[in-house]
Amino acid sequence: MTDGPQYALVLLCALANGLVAGVFFAFSSFVMKALAALPPETGMAAMRSINTAAVTPVFMTLFLGTTVLSVGTAVWGLTVWGASDAAPALVGGGLALAGFLVTAAANVPRNNALADDRADQGYWRRYLTEWTAWNHVRTVLSLAASASFIFATAG
Repeated sequence: MTDGPQYALVLLCALANGLVAGVFFAFSSFVMKALAALPPETGMAAMRSINTAAVTPVFMTLFLGTTVLSVGTAVWGLTVWGASDAAPALVGGGLALAGFLVTAAANVPRNNALADDRADQGYWRRYLTEWTAWNHVRTVLSLAASASFIFATAG
């Protein structure tokens, strides 16, 4: 697959997953460390603000759209290109879906609990550790999805 609409679609999946990985990487590498260095009440307030500000049409389209596009491309590739040619795209779609599921099952519930006014400093310490660990996982999954789609463009 070196040209045509399939190539463009797979390349778009590679770029979108790379962009999502970059957002997650920023949180893993410095945003969470900066929030942890603040007094707990300030760090909690800042993270609550980030979680609210993140729910924008642009970010949600990127995040949700990347998952839908990646899974759709993988399934479409399997039906059109055949199993051997679509394998890297299928892996990429699976990895993107796994990253979305980690977000839905691990990060979002922690964000929701943090938004509760009853969240205290003890929760904040656990949140920093647990949320960041799961963020590392989704960073790696998004980066691996991007790499898989890049590999698919070479096929």
